[in-house]
Amino acid sequence: MGTNKTNEALNAFNSKIFYHGTKADLKHGDFIQPGFNSNYEAAIWGAELAQGEGKERIYLVEPSGPIEDDPNLTNKKFPGNLTKSYRSLHAFIVVGEV
Repeated sequence: MGTNKTNEALNAFNSKIFYHGTKADLKHGDFIQPGFNSNYEAAIWGAELAQGEGKERIYLVEPSGPIEDDPNLTNKKFPGNLTKSYRSLHAFIVVGEV
């Protein structure tokens, strides 16, 4: 992860709410671990398109480590991160559900 982009994203974290869409039934304090393929969509679409038979859910999450712009949506396709999509090598922590 690039240092400047990581620092910019970390600074932005303090003033942003992060969302994660899924069909998984998660609880407050659960970790969403990295290492799975993203569908590169907004949280609501992610919830609708997520694999599984469960109800679509959107969670409020906090990063547990550095984050950066997701280049699959930002640097390559949408200069300036218009989609506000981020990624991390670290887990995100569930802090609530929408």
